[in-house]
Amino acid sequence: MGDLVQVLPALTDAVRAYPKLKFDWLVDESFSDIPAWHLAVAEVLPVPLRRWKSESRSALLKGVLTWRRELKSRQYDAVIDLQGNIKSAVFTRLARGRALEKNYRHGYDKASVRERGAHLAYSCRHRVDQEMHAIQRMRTLLSQSLNYSLPSEGSLEVEPDFGLTAKSWPELSVDLPDKAFLVFVPNASWSNKAWLNERWRSLITLAAEHDFDVVLPWGSEAEHQQVQKIAEGRNSARVLPRLNLTQVASVLARSAGAVCVDTGLAHIAAALGKPTVTVYGPTDPKLVGATGAASVQIMADGYACIPCYRKICRVDNYEGPEAQCLVGISAEDVWQMLGQKIAEQN
Repeated sequence: MGDLVQVLPALTDAVRAYPKLKFDWLVDESFSDIPAWHLAVAEVLPVPLRRWKSESRSALLKGVLTWRRELKSRQYDAVIDLQGNIKSAVFTRLARGRALEKNYRHGYDKASVRERGAHLAYSCRHRVDQEMHAIQRMRTLLSQSLNYSLPSEGSLEVEPDFGLTAKSWPELSVDLPDKAFLVFVPNASWSNKAWLNERWRSLITLAAEHDFDVVLPWGSEAEHQQVQKIAEGRNSARVLPRLNLTQVASVLARSAGAVCVDTGLAHIAAALGKPTVTVYGPTDPKLVGATGAASVQIMADGYACIPCYRKICRVDNYEGPEAQCLVGISAEDVWQMLGQKIAEQN
């Protein structure tokens, strides 16, 4: 999810250079809401990549062949792989350009791709520094592919524009607080990214002391049970019903700010320009961290193993699902950072 959100500033750059430019965006169906948020996207092409993983090899082959026919029926001025992995490279290779144009498939060169071998799918290969943040890498690749200069004479110091802050989000039937509220996102794809439940409960108390209510979204039944435990006994906190991504984004857009662990919703909150604190421990935000005009990252400290990128924490005499490096981050630390960001925006 975060990878998709981080593509959006590149599209904003491109349409500023070419105001009539339109994109079709091929994306995993699980996250097909996100491309439609940007005005430069003409059509979203949802592919059931995750569902294919659980199907037979023959069903997978049938699905790929179906998409091969679909992509061959379309013609594009350029086909650009902003991800640089094997899956995205395969679909880049299947897509078709204008009849007389050969060099229309663009991507990273051998030294720049995320996954070895992906560069073989591209006819035009571009060198992009791997030490850049992912947002800047994709802005750079798209500008090289379509031959335009980035803002401020090619400078990447200009704050990325996700194209979301002026968007009109749909009305919601969700029962939201009547007063200013914050969105807390404690759920992550790995349990090892999670902050302790008691820290979240302490943070809800701090928010209430500063006259903020809290809402908690969730996506799976396990996540639902977790947020219910966190909200239990806290009158200023409420668990949202299950929402789709556009609905969650609408909630975030109406909020006063957010606190998240390393998860896709952190990227959405940051992209919306909301005061956002993202808590990092086993993962490193340097190259892919949630980024936005009012976002900040708080990182665990005191462990030589950071970042470990392990789904199970193994340190000292502990082995289990709770990252011990995150224990040292207090609710007071997070609140201080969030409060500062809220004050700066008001």
